[in-house]
Amino acid sequence: MGTATFDFSDDVVIVTGGSSGIGRATALEFAEAGATVVVADVRHDPKDLDAETPTDDFIRDSWGDAHYVETDVSDPDDVESVVEAAREFGGVDVMVNNAGLFRGGSITDLDATDLDAMLGVNVRGVFLGTQIAARDMLDRDDPGAIVNTASISSSLAQHGQVGYDATKGAVRMLTRGAALDLADSGIRVNAVAPGQIATEFLEGWTEEAKQSAADDEDGFLKDIPMGRAGVPDDVAPAVCYLASDAAGYTTGELLHVDGGWQVA
Repeated sequence: MGTATFDFSDDVVIVTGGSSGIGRATALEFAEAGATVVVADVRHDPKDLDAETPTDDFIRDSWGDAHYVETDVSDPDDVESVVEAAREFGGVDVMVNNAGLFRGGSITDLDATDLDAMLGVNVRGVFLGTQIAARDMLDRDDPGAIVNTASISSSLAQHGQVGYDATKGAVRMLTRGAALDLADSGIRVNAVAPGQIATEFLEGWTEEAKQSAADDEDGFLKDIPMGRAGVPDDVAPAVCYLASDAAGYTTGELLHVDGGWQVA
């Protein structure tokens, strides 16, 4: 089969949560395709156990321009600062609202403070990132693309994840509503919906536990028709596709990258 290639030369891409996991893979994918990447995250160092070099440093060493901005995506001033950093390179062409937070718990167990934390990052962060990036594009009269990281939880509930499911359902509707609001301006808004992706998204996951989960056909993988856990590099090209001209007539879409999980 052929291999998809993208050209983001002269484009400026912001990736929130870009220090680790899906965000890091996405930032690297855009950089390899020629983009200048602004990495926005609360931490500079990657959490990935197989990565030692911060994302922006790795990009500068390998491909080209990159910049890191310490960012709490739930804080509008922080998000404004990220967009201002992008303006130094010409302005936002692609905004990837990827930063996410998971706190497990059933409806009877989940603490309200954990729900508030997830709402701050997963919902408020996507809202602010979409709003502030769109305003920058409109101010410059240069419409671009916005891609949000949703989840299989955006459409289907999972045991012990009621708060997380609720926030990711909100990401789906934020994507659709923003796509409708911005369609006449030429700004496209879409989302990827990753499935079971083996990353350090869950704090404290050891490399051994991650590999065990990826190999466990009776547990982690029992509902994945393709028979394996996903990895961040499975998701990053889908983000690039939605941001690219190849998806120029696509907006308000939720693209599942889940090995067939949602159809099982």
